[in-house]
Amino acid sequence: MSKTDFAVVGAGISGLSTAWFLRRSGYSVRVLEASAYPGGSVRSELSDGYLVEAGPNSTLENTDALGELIRGVGLEQQVCEANAQAKRRYILKQGELLPLPGSPLSFIKTPLFSAAGKWRLLAEPFIRRARSEETIAQFVRRRLGHEFLDWAIDPFISGVYAGDPEQLSVQSATRKIHALEAEYGSLFVGALRRMLAGRRSGPAPSGRMISFKQGMQAFPLAIAKDLGDSVETGVTVAELTRGRDMWQLRDNGGGEVANADQVVFSVPAYRVADLLQALIPDAAQRLRRIDYPPVASVATGFRRDQVSHPLDGFGFLIPRRENRQTLGSLFSSTLFPGRAPEGQVLITSFIGGDRNHSVNEMQHAALVRRVLEEIKPILGIEGEPVFSRVNYWRHAIPQYKIGHQRLLDEVEDLLSRHPGLHVRCNWLDGISLADCVRNGRAFAQGVKAA
Repeated sequence: MSKTDFAVVGAGISGLSTAWFLRRSGYSVRVLEASAYPGGSVRSELSDGYLVEAGPNSTLENTDALGELIRGVGLEQQVCEANAQAKRRYILKQGELLPLPGSPLSFIKTPLFSAAGKWRLLAEPFIRRARSEETIAQFVRRRLGHEFLDWAIDPFISGVYAGDPEQLSVQSATRKIHALEAEYGSLFVGALRRMLAGRRSGPAPSGRMISFKQGMQAFPLAIAKDLGDSVETGVTVAELTRGRDMWQLRDNGGGEVANADQVVFSVPAYRVADLLQALIPDAAQRLRRIDYPPVASVATGFRRDQVSHPLDGFGFLIPRRENRQTLGSLFSSTLFPGRAPEGQVLITSFIGGDRNHSVNEMQHAALVRRVLEEIKPILGIEGEPVFSRVNYWRHAIPQYKIGHQRLLDEVEDLLSRHPGLHVRCNWLDGISLADCVRNGRAFAQGVKAA
């Protein structure tokens, strides 16, 4: 078997992006994917007129790397921008959906926070910096008070990570927010100074929200098509060994699937651990500490007249204090066109996460029933759905818990003793699709400069 410059293990967005930018830099690549299709968790299904996303429903176009890749694979005409109503996001409080404030005036008027909670924010510029690593919950309580944690940050973290702010590291999971304190000593002062300096990297997510006319899966499929024969599906890499002048990758039967100068692992941490167990057991042991809680995505379709809520927003999040199992719901047919048949609506709800591993024991029908029990009174839904679909992820989103960066540093040090082994995954430098693309390009550019 001929040797290639790079073998990329995994054809999710991280692997595909890394391979695409490597090839653009002049390297030969082979992408090996165990499943039958590229894209990883990015899957779209058109069924009964409903366009259902099994994984990410959208991404923020907040990095020029994403735009470069979209144009590079000829997908720019398929991009669709989210409805302007997506800027409105609801939080459930005491059974009522309240819009998250989007301006100083709306913040003053909102019943989401008490008067005392609002006044508490005035102390933020005078709070000292932390002296050690903190959880997100510790950081927010210290700087902004418990109400802001309970009714804003807790549901946000559940929505993004399906995680627990009492366990996630503020330094690793919310780097931009932590950077404001580290650089300016205050979130408010830092955000103001960056705004006045024309810098976009404030604490709030920026960039336009996009998807594609045929769903998010159009993106990895377009990348894989552009890479052509370089992408091979149905290939499981089970063994990694070092030959005289190259890395050798073999399948479960011991057959060679690739020979390469360098290898990039773009699969979940527990899969990388399996591949490194024999070669670098200390790295494998550390990688198995990264948790992946289960999450189920429950898509339900209704006739528009069955739902009394206007569905005039991105969706809603449910704080832990509301004592529900459902994490929140997206108003999918509001966000992008073509997500539901005419006169009908699509709502995508999420259940599970790091605080609710019980979804492991629930069948699909039970997941639908539980979600409907919780969202029907919230949205004023009458009757049963005319459509439903469940997508279950036993290992969903990697959790950047306390000590995450230290763990990554230790793994990087161990890998550096074996030249030619690299990782480029969503457990490394950001979980979003845009993060994966940005990091793939950065890796390719770094190799080129070496």
